[in-house]
Amino acid sequence: MIDPFLLRALAAGLGLAVVAAPLGCVVVWRRMAYFGETIATASLLGIAGGLALHANLTVAVLITAVLVAGALLALGRQTAVPADSLQGLLHHASLAAGVIATASLKTPGVDLTGYLFGDVLAVANSDLVLIATGGTLVLAALASLWQPLIRASVHEELAAAEGVNTQAVKIAITLLIAVTVALTMKLAGVLLAIAFLIVPAVAARPLANSAERMAQIATAIAAGSVVAGLAISASWDIPAGPAIVLVMAACAVVSITTHAR
Repeated sequence: MIDPFLLRALAAGLGLAVVAAPLGCVVVWRRMAYFGETIATASLLGIAGGLALHANLTVAVLITAVLVAGALLALGRQTAVPADSLQGLLHHASLAAGVIATASLKTPGVDLTGYLFGDVLAVANSDLVLIATGGTLVLAALASLWQPLIRASVHEELAAAEGVNTQAVKIAITLLIAVTVALTMKLAGVLLAIAFLIVPAVAARPLANSAERMAQIATAIAAGSVVAGLAISASWDIPAGPAIVLVMAACAVVSITTHAR
């Protein structure tokens, strides 16, 4: 008989795979991986704030992620510093500040490693509700924006000329990344959350001949990696989140090397 905590972990992992993988395809097309990584690492400040205020950590991370995403969009309009350099600055500064803030808390038993790398086996029923609710909203928004997202990702200037509101698309994808990072934090932690979006999409790209097919393959790879990663974790007593990400990475390596031209 499977333990209830493993069933909860499996349900959470599969739910996030279905949400994160299609969104990750958009992130890969738009080359926003570092953007997403910056939001993820900044979320450690949300964890510190949530612990200090005794608030729900997922909600605290979501608020922080949205605020950081908004700041990145606003600062991205300046021309003095390239966007990737600005993201690098915020990435490292926010991670350092988050580690210091979390480590400085007087709350007993703060497990910094768990927040950095996640603990999927500690998923509670309330987390499943949040994942189901937030994931449904993300998928609904992604479905309604799918064609504009594809057109803006392929050629932003041409999409704008055809009537696509590219600025609205950029804001929407940024908010969806922030929400998904917040949902993924429990499983993969600050340092690995963005991997749930990026790695399955990277693995699927050489195997797909259309945007829809890439999203389908990425979802299948993500779901399979969750099952395999949890099985490896249970068998070898290793951290579940990193095990899942490592399986995803192995799929990406095989996909890329076997389809290299």
